[in-house]
Amino acid sequence: MDSARGKFSGPKSALKLYHESVSIYSDHNVVERFVEDSHPYNSATDSGARSEEDSTDDSQLSTAMLKYMGKILMEDELEDRNCMFQDRVALLAAEKSFYDVLGDPSPPPPPPPPPPNPPLYSNAAANDRKRRKNQHPDEASKIQEEQSKGCNKSETRGIKKKRNKGEVVDLRALLTQCAQAMAAYNHRAANDILKLIRLHSSPFGDGSQRLAHFFANGLEARLAGTGLQIHTALTTKKTSEGDTIKAYQLYVSACPFKNMSNTYANGVIAKLAVGATSLHIIDFGVLYGFQWPCLIQLLSLRPGGPPKLRITGIDFPQPGFRPAERVEETGRRLASYCKRFNVPFQYKAIAQRWDTIEIEDMEIDKNELIVVNSINNRMENLLDETVTDKCLKDAVLELIRRMNPDIFIHGILNGNFNTPFFLTRFREALFHFDALFDMLDATVGRENEGRMMFEREMYGKDIMNIIACEGSERIERPDIYKQWQGRNERAGFRQVGLEEEIVMKVRSIVKEYHKDFAVEVDGGWMLHGWKGRVIYAISCWKPSHLHLL
Repeated sequence: MDSARGKFSGPKSALKLYHESVSIYSDHNVVERFVEDSHPYNSATDSGARSEEDSTDDSQLSTAMLKYMGKILMEDELEDRNCMFQDRVALLAAEKSFYDVLGDPSPPPPPPPPPPNPPLYSNAAANDRKRRKNQHPDEASKIQEEQSKGCNKSETRGIKKKRNKGEVVDLRALLTQCAQAMAAYNHRAANDILKLIRLHSSPFGDGSQRLAHFFANGLEARLAGTGLQIHTALTTKKTSEGDTIKAYQLYVSACPFKNMSNTYANGVIAKLAVGATSLHIIDFGVLYGFQWPCLIQLLSLRPGGPPKLRITGIDFPQPGFRPAERVEETGRRLASYCKRFNVPFQYKAIAQRWDTIEIEDMEIDKNELIVVNSINNRMENLLDETVTDKCLKDAVLELIRRMNPDIFIHGILNGNFNTPFFLTRFREALFHFDALFDMLDATVGRENEGRMMFEREMYGKDIMNIIACEGSERIERPDIYKQWQGRNERAGFRQVGLEEEIVMKVRSIVKEYHKDFAVEVDGGWMLHGWKGRVIYAISCWKPSHLHLL
């Protein structure tokens, strides 16, 4: 078992991830087997029977999300559909095809970018590191696969051998030079640099080589003008939902960010719900509901019994004739979980464009404790004022304010690559994903299939969209937490101070992981970082009384 050491969220009983870089999870099913063997998910009958395992303590609470994922992975139909993480992109592709049939042109591309502006935001880690036309989607997908398969492991070893002989290649510098050539419309130079990057990049290499591989894919698609086609082909390609969830399970096990956000948000909700008879959670970006098993267990332990729990699960619709099917499935899973822990439960699924949601859809009862939750970073997929007269981010915040919640928990992906200026966006995205690939390189073995799938299905697709798409076709639009601070305040919210006791608990969780993970506080934001770079942030808000008058 030592060869596959890893760690899980929080509990001392879990295998710990060593601080040095080690090869873990040589078998991509190790995570699932460990969860099943060490912390079996008790498939209690519908009568809600509770086993000895259900006498919940902190250790079991911290692994509740992993066990919940393991339960989902036992479902039979997962092999026949894509993962919910990518439904938003699939819907965009379907909408564009529909408008193409109607002859309605898509939004025009932005004008050529002006000379590059300095980055709007940088941090210590970033400063330290300053150092084929309109193809059919199936054809584009095949090209992308060939690019990945073309760099095999023997080629990776060959690259390392060349470097050992004295050849030093700064892949980040080459990527930046290629982007600069593209921004200057020097396609010949960009092609020449791309060829050099291809010689030294690989999806099987170290973090820098993998970073360069996926950024080169994006640059090549942008140069050929096939960004949307390739991105759509990658997203709609049939990748087993089960395999994607396994890869995400690996990520959650090796990286504390999701556990940090869930621990803080659930702690705030549980504290606020003391004495409440009915708790209504409106979850923007519910996805699979991974956040809620831990809270359900917490509520089940409340002296005097749990409150009635209502969850309104909101997410983007999936393409096809049953747009709410996946969001409804999440409700059925959560209902089964609540039944097991004797928590009264009611669920409503909403799967539609978020700017079309009305406050009446929430069926708000003023006698309930109302919590609006958005920590799965789905707001970053909303269009803003750079491409539309109606900023959808502001529209959703206005809707939330009108709900007058007792608390609004807002978690964000801290990224400064939401600018229409390509070169600035490229540089910031390079800094951001450099940290992410470095993080996985330090915590998960390079041969791990789950890691390679996660990098391809999550990071690779996001990079393709950020680098190769423009206008409304670019749906990856994160902002830094300071920008969200201003946006939330303009929408009529006031920030609520952090709960120090819960922050301390989050700090104790982070200590169980690699030494370069960190949690810091800036004002009312709890920041999650890797080697000094802020990756995620979370804060709590309430409607300002001035805006309620």
